[in-house]
Amino acid sequence: MASSTLESAWTYLITHFSDFQLACLGSFFLHESVFFLSGLPYIFLERAGWLSKYKIQTKNNTPAAQEKCITRLLLYHFCVNLPVMIFSYPVFKFMGMRSSLPLPSWKVISSQILFYFILEDFVFYWGHRILHTKWLYKHVHSVHHEYATPFGLTSEYAHPAEILFLGFATIIGPAITGPHLITLWLWMMLRVLETVEAHCGYHFPWSLSNFLPLYGGADFHDYHHRLLYTKSGNYSSTFVYMDWIFGTDKGYRKLKVLKSMGEETVDKET
Repeated sequence: MASSTLESAWTYLITHFSDFQLACLGSFFLHESVFFLSGLPYIFLERAGWLSKYKIQTKNNTPAAQEKCITRLLLYHFCVNLPVMIFSYPVFKFMGMRSSLPLPSWKVISSQILFYFILEDFVFYWGHRILHTKWLYKHVHSVHHEYATPFGLTSEYAHPAEILFLGFATIIGPAITGPHLITLWLWMMLRVLETVEAHCGYHFPWSLSNFLPLYGGADFHDYHHRLLYTKSGNYSSTFVYMDWIFGTDKGYRKLKVLKSMGEETVDKET
């Protein structure tokens, strides 16, 4: 039933819109919808002070800083992201991307998306480390680190050069495999939700990192924003194993141990 409903909805899309419209304009609209709908609630949480016991840092961003972020994001999305989607369309078509029926099986979709996550995390890790070299940090990556106390929407607040540079990590997997458009859309949605969550500034009992040992999440990435660029570590986007393998999470792991010891001491005293 669900499959037939999805196919009916997809049939409507491909009969009323061209491949170009769906792949470029449709992707852009979907990205903006998922990004802002998932990111804006964290601004409201911070302003209202709700669920503050789950907030990782006690410091809050000012309304002016939040509004500056939103304004810049809209500028970057329309002037950088949208043109990239348009100009990359021929590449994806050349590599085999299609929107026609039949839709791929969930086995194919899930295996491709898992591959994208692993590849993206690997490429992002090294690209992110490069951005933390002195010159590139000063002239490019420091824009993203203007927000030492991140909130969901700061995940895509970055210098245009960084958007292009690290955006490559997101599109390299689909560019290689030439997936069905629905796979590309699901990958984009999951990647947006993941990076918004990593920058949200809150660590909830239901956060994925509490259930998936290899997943970084907000606590892992918030540490990266709190420290000086030469000492931050935690460069991965999604998982934690790259930082563990190359020893760039030592400060974070040490802090976690100290925090755990402190909590045990408090428990014993009470």
